Amino acid sequence: MQALLDTIASMPLPTDATRIFHGRGGKHPGDEQWVLDTYPPVFVVTSFAPATDEQLATIGAALEARWAQIAPAGEPLNWVFQHRGEALRIEGRSETRLMAGAVPDPHVVTEAGARYRVHVLRGQNHGLFLDMAEGRRWVRDFAEARRGDRYGLKVLNLFAYTCAFSVVALQAGARQVVNVDMSHGAIGVGQQNHQLNGITSGATFLPHDIFNSWGKINRSGPYGLVIVDPPSYQKGSFVATKDYARLMRRLPDLLAPGGHALLCLNAPELGLAFLQDQMRELAPELQFVERVANPAAFADVDEERALKVLVYRAPLLDEPTVLIG
Repeated sequence: MQALLDTIASMPLPTDATRIFHGRGGKHPGDEQWVLDTYPPVFVVTSFAPATDEQLATIGAALEARWAQIAPAGEPLNWVFQHRGEALRIEGRSETRLMAGAVPDPHVVTEAGARYRVHVLRGQNHGLFLDMAEGRRWVRDFAEARRGDRYGLKVLNLFAYTCAFSVVALQAGARQVVNVDMSHGAIGVGQQNHQLNGITSGATFLPHDIFNSWGKINRSGPYGLVIVDPPSYQKGSFVATKDYARLMRRLPDLLAPGGHALLCLNAPELGLAFLQDQMRELAPELQFVERVANPAAFADVDEERALKVLVYRAPLLDEPTVLIG
């Protein structure tokens, strides 16, 4: 646990939501169970193995000592502990405790100038996936570069969750974003996120099962950018090993000429080849452009296990299609 304690002892005052310590990446031998995130003004300590009261007391003391050095005058330390052991993970559950201070309600955080509602006291997903920060930056840059396009950028955001991609795309000048997610609750938070950022037009919200909604999705296309960010495994909704291929087959028809697709996958057991091999087979006309780097805070000893965010591009109308075998 020493690497975690050393990181706490030197961390700056956090302003944006971000990861501070990523033991899961294997860069700190012996500390693989620990993760420290900040959703200002709250720290969230997560353990992926059972933690003792003594360990939590040591972490709490370290946070208190550093907070005394960096905190604005009069602001208390707020921190939450979450246990995500293997048995809990398999069941899709977690145990969460407020260890000190309080959590704002509503709890709003910032990232790169955008504001988002989060909820750190319930569930494993807090409303904003911190590892996707560079993916959101890529979308923002992509939309900004196309701000002056004649007809404007139209974006399809599949598995939209709380619609963070939509917020940054519209902030950067996209004309329209169609958000699709089967969770009414997540879509509702997504609508609030747009309101938080003063976005009053351009976004469509479809609380539907994607695989039963292709008619509506197709009618709004074609799209200059399609974002695919599904769960790796969600029983009754999406299983990457069998369902990702169903999305890939749709991409050529969804994309406008020259349009881009952003394919995301957070499944340590599935490497780059899982996406790239299937794309060569199922959508060979789309060309691989790049893998978007993950945030530095999420460094991993094995990039094959880390979050995968891949960019593909459809050919222009007058561009010959090059099929890569």
